Amino acid sequence: MSWDFFVPVCVGDLVKSGGINQYVVQDVVSPKQLPTHLSKFKAALRSQGPMCILEHFDTGYSVLQQCSSVELGVKEDTLELLVQVVSGLAASLPALLLSTSVSAAERKENLNAVKMSVYLLCKLTETFESDSYRQSIVTAPGKGGKKGKGGGEGLLQWDSEREKVLQVLVQLLQLDIRSLWSLSLVEEEFISCVTCCCYKLLENPTISHVKSKPTRDCIIHLLGVLIKKYNHLLGASVKVIQLLQHFEQLSSVFAQAVSVWSTEYGVRSIIGEVIREIGQRSSEELAREASGVKAFSSFIAELGALVPELMIPNISVLITHLEGESHTMRVAVCEVLGEILVRVLCGDRLDESGKADRDRFFDTLQEHLHDTHSHVRARVLQVYARIVNSKALPLCKYSEVMELAVGRLMDKSINAVKSAIQLLAAFIAHNPYSCKLSSADLKKPLEKETTKLREMKEKLEGKAPVAVIKASELWAAMEPELLVTVRAELEPTSEAEQQEEEDVEEDKEAEDDRATAVKVAQFLRVNKYRNAVRLCIRAHGCFPESEMFASLSTLTPETLMDTLALIFKGSDEDASELSQNLPPIPQKEAEKEEEDGELKKQEMLVQYLKDTETFALQVERAISVINAMLYWKTTSVVQEAVQFCVTVCEFSVANSVSGVRKMLPLVWSTDAAIKDAVVQAYRRLYLNPQGDTIRLKAHTLVDSLSELMVDASLGTIQCLEEIVQEFFGSGSHLQSTVVQVLWERFTGKRETSGLQRRAAVLLLGMAARAEREVVLSNLDTLCSVALGEKVTEDFLLARDSVLTICSITDHVRQSKGAPFRLPQDHQLFTCLTQAIAEGVVMEDPYWQSFMEQAVRLLYFLAESPDQLCSRLLQRSARLLLDQIAEGGDVNKDAGQMQDGSQESNEQGEQVNCVCLAQLLALCGCVAFWQVSHLERSVSAELRRRRGETEEREEKEKRPSSKAKQAANESTMEEELGLMGASAEDTEAELIRKICETELLAEENLLCAFLPLLVRVCSSPGRYSHPQLTTAACLALSQYMMISPSVCEENIRLMFTVLERSALPVVRANGMIALGDLTVRFPNILEPWTQNLYARLSDEVPSVRQTAVTVLTQLVLKDVLKVKGQVSEVAVLLIDPEAHITSLALNFFNELASKDNAIYNLLPDIISRLSDPERGMTSEDFNTIMKQLFSYITKERQTESLVEKLCQRFRTAKTERQWCDLAMSLSLLSMCERGFKRLQECWECYSDKLTEPGVYQPLLSITAKLRRGAKVQFKAQVDEFEKRLTAVHTRGLENVESPEMDEENPKEGGSSEKTVTRTPLPTRGRARTKRGQAKPSVSGHGDDSFVTPQKSRKSKKPVITFSSDEEEDEEDAVMAESETPKVTTPIARTSRRARLRN
Repeated sequence: MSWDFFVPVCVGDLVKSGGINQYVVQDVVSPKQLPTHLSKFKAALRSQGPMCILEHFDTGYSVLQQCSSVELGVKEDTLELLVQVVSGLAASLPALLLSTSVSAAERKENLNAVKMSVYLLCKLTETFESDSYRQSIVTAPGKGGKKGKGGGEGLLQWDSEREKVLQVLVQLLQLDIRSLWSLSLVEEEFISCVTCCCYKLLENPTISHVKSKPTRDCIIHLLGVLIKKYNHLLGASVKVIQLLQHFEQLSSVFAQAVSVWSTEYGVRSIIGEVIREIGQRSSEELAREASGVKAFSSFIAELGALVPELMIPNISVLITHLEGESHTMRVAVCEVLGEILVRVLCGDRLDESGKADRDRFFDTLQEHLHDTHSHVRARVLQVYARIVNSKALPLCKYSEVMELAVGRLMDKSINAVKSAIQLLAAFIAHNPYSCKLSSADLKKPLEKETTKLREMKEKLEGKAPVAVIKASELWAAMEPELLVTVRAELEPTSEAEQQEEEDVEEDKEAEDDRATAVKVAQFLRVNKYRNAVRLCIRAHGCFPESEMFASLSTLTPETLMDTLALIFKGSDEDASELSQNLPPIPQKEAEKEEEDGELKKQEMLVQYLKDTETFALQVERAISVINAMLYWKTTSVVQEAVQFCVTVCEFSVANSVSGVRKMLPLVWSTDAAIKDAVVQAYRRLYLNPQGDTIRLKAHTLVDSLSELMVDASLGTIQCLEEIVQEFFGSGSHLQSTVVQVLWERFTGKRETSGLQRRAAVLLLGMAARAEREVVLSNLDTLCSVALGEKVTEDFLLARDSVLTICSITDHVRQSKGAPFRLPQDHQLFTCLTQAIAEGVVMEDPYWQSFMEQAVRLLYFLAESPDQLCSRLLQRSARLLLDQIAEGGDVNKDAGQMQDGSQESNEQGEQVNCVCLAQLLALCGCVAFWQVSHLERSVSAELRRRRGETEEREEKEKRPSSKAKQAANESTMEEELGLMGASAEDTEAELIRKICETELLAEENLLCAFLPLLVRVCSSPGRYSHPQLTTAACLALSQYMMISPSVCEENIRLMFTVLERSALPVVRANGMIALGDLTVRFPNILEPWTQNLYARLSDEVPSVRQTAVTVLTQLVLKDVLKVKGQVSEVAVLLIDPEAHITSLALNFFNELASKDNAIYNLLPDIISRLSDPERGMTSEDFNTIMKQLFSYITKERQTESLVEKLCQRFRTAKTERQWCDLAMSLSLLSMCERGFKRLQECWECYSDKLTEPGVYQPLLSITAKLRRGAKVQFKAQVDEFEKRLTAVHTRGLENVESPEMDEENPKEGGSSEKTVTRTPLPTRGRARTKRGQAKPSVSGHGDDSFVTPQKSRKSKKPVITFSSDEEEDEEDAVMAESETPKVTTPIARTSRRARLRN
């Protein structure tokens, strides 16, 4: 073979004349002749094998050259032939490559065949890929993701064919075909031909899909072979970066590819090359390439997850991006760090460099918990959660990271908050400490162990030898100072000093020279140099023959210093000699080692307790913060908080039940996701118990629910009912066993506490709501256990048992049939009446709550309950009279003994005030439930019987003829409707008549107690016992519910009690009772509205809280008209009690949902709050107004309020009122229209601008308007600001020049006209039906804020604003003719009746 095949750069280059011995295509076959030539190609392949490509290359090239005009079948046949050729070469070449006797011609022939076949196959593959992609764009996907069949039938199989092409290329290139080339240097064009085909296939958008995984794997392996064997490393790294910039979906593909290349093919340097390329990108470049940054970050994160150990050498390049502007790159780097910490730098076997890297990476992550971008903060918290879940966080980092996570709970980003909650849950789930103990429980053990550690240290310090310092070293240190002292002592001394020296001499006469020397040494050691020198000098006189003091015969500083040195150094040497002469004691050394070990253990224990206490404190703080998140408006945060509460409870963390209880009311949430999360949480915590047997599971379930009910509020119990009902309605296999365990606990068969018995009976009541027979079949048991002879011992158990029995009544179960009631002689009612009557003459604090529930049950379940209660009242009164007559339990306290006799009993005996209070409470309760019984049960029964009668009559009188029935159908419906309405009115009138005339008739027992109630309530000085007063006032209010006449007779007394009673509980109860009376008799209570609002300023917080709660309900349910008194509620926005503030805030939040309610009230509220007589500080006024103005969101409302507030400047009398009005204006969200109105009203406030309190708020308005304003509008604002400043600094008289007057006409008239006659829109002027000759300026009932209205002669000013004339949607203020007077009844009942009819 005389020619060589060179892989061309372009397809067309092969038909051009080449160089010497270069192959050139001789014959480009036309499309019509191609099938014939392909047949010859097939035959040659069968006969000659893959080497036939040398002769038939032109055929394949012709298909490639004329691809656009060649039929699809021809191209597919060509592709199949080329696959067979390459496959054949891959099968035949191994033998050739292993052979040593291959001629150069044969080698060249095989090389040409390889290059020709690979070239044609790659180029044809690229062509097919382009056609397939073009087809996928043109043909829209149909159902199920399948493409349409039009125009691309053959291409549907391309995915499988593409995989075959790649497989044969891998088979061929895996062989060591480099030996076919001269010097094994494979030409770059050949490699590029294959790689370009691979990268072309990777550009397909579907390559990252699951269905493309085989193709993806083949491409990765093919490129891996080329990188490893054919020197494609640099090209691959560059191409990866290029493709990532343009194809975001390739990030996961290339992450997998680089991972495979570095591990399976051992080319680890590819990671360094790619990471270096990314690391060298500047922040500016990344900012320009948004899609590229996203792909880079995703690639880095996924690569870090696949091969974290190989990322460590290159991490320094990536960390530079943590300082860049791209937050996605910061996220990716942080995720890589997290993967490295979880999978590489973890455990205790790290060397020093590994530990240093680990600590450095943790510090880096901690820094980015405070990143400027919320997404980074959230992802770092997620990284930490993964680290904690993998138990890769070092113990020393727990406290620090935990504190940071708790801090992130306050993050502004919802995602960061959710991630912080997840991290804290992971901390609790995987903590190495004991979560079950609270910080308070840990305090005492920590103090105890710390004290023990301190004692051990002191003990060891006492035993331990002092650190040995050579005497020569100490002497050298003290020698200079000692020399000064010696010289000073050798100078002539005074008489006093001589006397002192003589005393010292006398003291030392009895000592020998050695003892004196020791004393001198001791003085030197404690730095008493003067004493040492004097003693040494005297020692020479006492012991002249001593060797130690002999040199002092000549007393000079030098000799004295030598003597002192000999004494000091010699003392240490003697001691050391003495210690050396002692034999060693190995036993003491062993004891010392043991003591050191104990000390280390104690130190570790103390440190563990400290860490545990710190952890417990952080957990408690986190629980308190997350519990508050349960009522956030963001659903996802609430779901995370619920999940956290579940985790905390599952790990028995201290105080975990608080969160579980707090989330219970969320079962009523309108958000289905939140409700479902709470139900699932309770099901997981309480309704899926663990245990080996069904009975053990039932016990666990009952224990959990009982624990939740201990000290639970009424609201919590009501919410828990929903959960328990769902459990008993779900058909769980545990139901019967749970019921059995509950009955065992209630009856005392198993030893249980009183709290658990009460919890058990309440749980039985919840179960009875789902299945009545649970309680109904065991009524006798309930009566005998809780309501029997021992009922007076535990009224709480009796009360809870009554509540349980109530769950079987129709009032709870909403039965439609005949009412379910029990006969009067039933054991239950006998027990109840006996317990109530006996309790009247007892002083049990829990009797009243039992009595209220028992009377309620009597009216719910008994036949003719009024007769039962009548006998009950007689029996109770008789018992009390017997107690008085017999002189029984008389209260010995003279201060609490009051005359409680009735008019018929005037002997002067004294009654126990508590017993009398209990009797009055029983009377009031019976009166209340008697009315309720008539209006609910009796009325419902009358309707039911009437319905049955009408249905029966309808069946009897049904016409036989269908035609006649059709003709009379409409007439009958009308008659029946009228008859039904008439019958309902008749029944309602009957009930009202009974209440009005019969309930308090003389023959009725209830009537006998009314004078006594009035007497007790009207004589607080005489009847001053707190419980008696409270019970009497509450009972009187219940009597007033009976009829309007009783209400009218006693309403003044009730309000007197409300205002003047010294007992807060009486005032609070009176507020609640009067709220109920307002709903029942609105006409009677309407004149007393002001008195109700007065309780909002009560000095006791509990009364204020009750008042705002009651008034909120009355106003929001439209029982009370919203008037100016709402300003009293606004004052509570600054109440010192936080819960009252939250109630007031809730009031205005709800009121804001009513159209224009707050808008209409605002001017009136401002007038009342800025009244000088109220004395409110400006700070408090601003706080209230900020909240109220936040509800003004409509542009037209803002514009109207600007005018109203400006007009009020005219009538404001004090500087403080001016300042308040200006501050109110500054709080509005001003717009262009509002600003224009502010300019028009210039004359209203211009003369007040000299006051800083007016000028500064108005100046702040201009600052707000200037932000983001257009150029033209900004100029107007600047001009207005200059005008404001000029008037403020120079005064109005000096600014209002003729030039200014010339400008005013241009703006539409003089300023005087603008103020006095503000023009109204045409629509507003046309509305004159209220009798107003011209629009009135805003006015108000307050004298200081009434705008003079010359045209009106009305005695009483009307609250009417100009804006009310302008727009319909904001007209919510009534005119004078519509305002109800004291004498005008609120005809609410008749209106409702008309609407119903």
